[in-house]
Amino acid sequence: MRNTLIFKGKLVTVIGLARSGLACANLLFSLGAKVRVSEAKDNPQIRLNVSKLKSKKIKFELGSHTRDFIRGADLVVVSPGVTQQSRPVAWARAFDISVVSEIEIGWLLCSGKIIAVTGSSGKTTVTTLIANVLEADKKRVFTCGNIGRPFTSLVHKIREGDYVSLEVSSFQLEGINHFKPEVAVMLNISPNHLDRHKDMQEYVQAKKRIFINQDKGCFAVLNANDLVVKNLASRINAQTLFFKESRAFNPNQAAVLCVASLLGIRKNVCLKVFKEFKGIQHRFERLESCRGVSFINDSKSTTGISTIWALKNLFSPVILIAGGRDKGIDYKAILPYARNKVKEVFAVGEAKNKIKQALSDCLPFYEAASLSEAVKRAFDQARRGDCILLSPMCSSFDMFSDYQARGRAFKRIVADLIRKNKKNA
Repeated sequence: MRNTLIFKGKLVTVIGLARSGLACANLLFSLGAKVRVSEAKDNPQIRLNVSKLKSKKIKFELGSHTRDFIRGADLVVVSPGVTQQSRPVAWARAFDISVVSEIEIGWLLCSGKIIAVTGSSGKTTVTTLIANVLEADKKRVFTCGNIGRPFTSLVHKIREGDYVSLEVSSFQLEGINHFKPEVAVMLNISPNHLDRHKDMQEYVQAKKRIFINQDKGCFAVLNANDLVVKNLASRINAQTLFFKESRAFNPNQAAVLCVASLLGIRKNVCLKVFKEFKGIQHRFERLESCRGVSFINDSKSTTGISTIWALKNLFSPVILIAGGRDKGIDYKAILPYARNKVKEVFAVGEAKNKIKQALSDCLPFYEAASLSEAVKRAFDQARRGDCILLSPMCSSFDMFSDYQARGRAFKRIVADLIRKNKKNA
């Protein structure tokens, strides 16, 4: 690591004790900081994370935030789930304390070269593919960030000459000051997270912060087919390169090829990686079929554009399961792709009424009290050749801790359903 002494003796308050908050608190303590952690929730998972703190010297409060945990701090570090309008951030600003995100801490300490990937959809796939291409070219690479492994949980292992394939979200980018990736990739921008950002302008402003500290020695990789992204080029100081979807390569593959060319990696290395890539869990993941009915776990789809992609890549009648916590998107956007393909929609979670308002005039629509009920009712109505698609268009936080937990639940429900059908056959 670099800059290992900058936190020694500093009083740092970490807001949030989920994965990134836990990793950051432990790292800062190991570097000699005096660490306090403030977490608004108090549940078994949070209590488990408390037990994973490296030292009893790390003070913590659960169930609420208090001014006293902010007052006197030299620095406040916020987890992605903490908004810029939250009370801890407001208190820190009132006390004239700098507030940064966990990826800012990771960047300050990172000795490797960072390739940062953002966008409304495709981030995890592209971040994973970039890492796979680097590994195939015999490079040492770490995959982390919004993909599920906090940057600060791995930064102590990263040496000079190593690479970091880093997925970054708009929430994380809101809290950067000096974060400066050598390569920054913007895949696309479509309506997303409008439950947190007040409008699309604020969302775009957060996203484009990925380029804010770059200079002529850095590279910005932009989607030429996305007008919002393309128009950012005139306001970027880095060297700008564009990628385009083609008949041969989808947008994700085109972005990876562009990054690989910057790093001097041959095209044939990328082609081999693309051929061997099996996808990522919970993103258009095909499960075992039952009685001629197929199941696809697309739990990672938390936007309309992701569900549109799934529908465009299915060629059988679809029973769609959607819903969760609304992110402020327009569900009607899927109608041009759903009208002649989706037989029925089953909606669950907090957003089901809004989804009903958007889709029920055009598509047969049902509500379910739980994901389990939705899957079982969908299967009862399915016919041979149909596909039951979980593609929520919503976050999972009303019923599940994250999209992974939602995807695992869907897979368990499907597995139980198949097992019972085999037993009764």
